[in-house]
Amino acid sequence: MKKQIGKYVDGFVLVVPKNKISDYKKMAQLGAKLWMKHGALDYMECMIDDAKPKGVTFPFPKMVSAKPSETVWFSYITFKSRVHRDQVNKKVMTDPAMNDAMYKDMPMPMPMDMKRFAYGGFNVVVSG
Repeated sequence: MKKQIGKYVDGFVLVVPKNKISDYKKMAQLGAKLWMKHGALDYMECMIDDAKPKGVTFPFPKMVSAKPSETVWFSYITFKSRVHRDQVNKKVMTDPAMNDAMYKDMPMPMPMDMKRFAYGGFNVVVSG
């Protein structure tokens, strides 16, 4: 079976306090379930492991001013195209599970610092 490769990626960099990792994981698991249910090709939530790579002068923790009590996450969702992304996101945002989660199951306040949350949509230029 040939792997389906996305042509569009939503990418995120965010900061989560170490004492809120379990809350963030719970939220991310719901996100993965909903985005995949509605047609995303892939959904990844990645917690930093190598925070001080050799030879890099501006690593992710420095970029987001992470404190020792925080973790940095890089996350992404892949889609067929930007149009597909917009269709999937619309379905996710109107899914009853999303609305229920926003008011019942999701930890409040949000388990990440929204002032240091970076997001963008990207066209895939090279893929291996």
